Amino acid sequence: MEIPVVRNVLEANDRLAETLAGIFKAKGILCLNLMSSPGAGKTTLLERTLSDLKGEFRMAVIEGDLQTDNDARRVAATGAQAVQVNTEGGCHLDSGMVLDALKSIDTEGLDILFVENVGNLVCPAEFNLGEDHKISLLSVTEGDDKPEKYPLMFHISSVMLLNKTDLLPYVDFDLERASAHARKLNSEILVLPVSCKNGEGLEQWYGWLREARAAKRA
Repeated sequence: MEIPVVRNVLEANDRLAETLAGIFKAKGILCLNLMSSPGAGKTTLLERTLSDLKGEFRMAVIEGDLQTDNDARRVAATGAQAVQVNTEGGCHLDSGMVLDALKSIDTEGLDILFVENVGNLVCPAEFNLGEDHKISLLSVTEGDDKPEKYPLMFHISSVMLLNKTDLLPYVDFDLERASAHARKLNSEILVLPVSCKNGEGLEQWYGWLREARAAKRA
């Protein structure tokens, strides 16, 4: 009896996701859904990206979290628009939450909308938010077998950022092993080793953003 209920929830979410995708298409907004486990560095990545590219793009962020507006305050300090969505215990954002949050964002002339999903390697991957791309972050302080253990997130992501590479000398993490696991699940996934602390690899990330935004406006 529970299976139809789950299907109904996902079907309702998908209908709203189609509405969101239509809005993003009509307005030419590139929407990216950032997913990772807690502490992988999503907010730090956003702080660097919003600061480094603010002269090039108009960007906004929808922040998903269980409680607090700490992350929204951090990204708002860069000058970007930020809207906080507290799920109050929910383990992911859904399309209804994003649609409601979008009403608080000035979308006129907006180039890129980032959705920072709740820190969780399972549930966020199951909900379509009408985004153009899903982006997964994996930090080198986690196991390099995470793509193998949590396959759906990496199977459906366009990009996997391997963050905190400045810590590689101090941890037992094999970049090649993690990359191989991800590419086995998704041969098209782009793997980018980065450090949001010292900036290593971020130019490649920014290059991908420029190409994705140009493709959206083409």
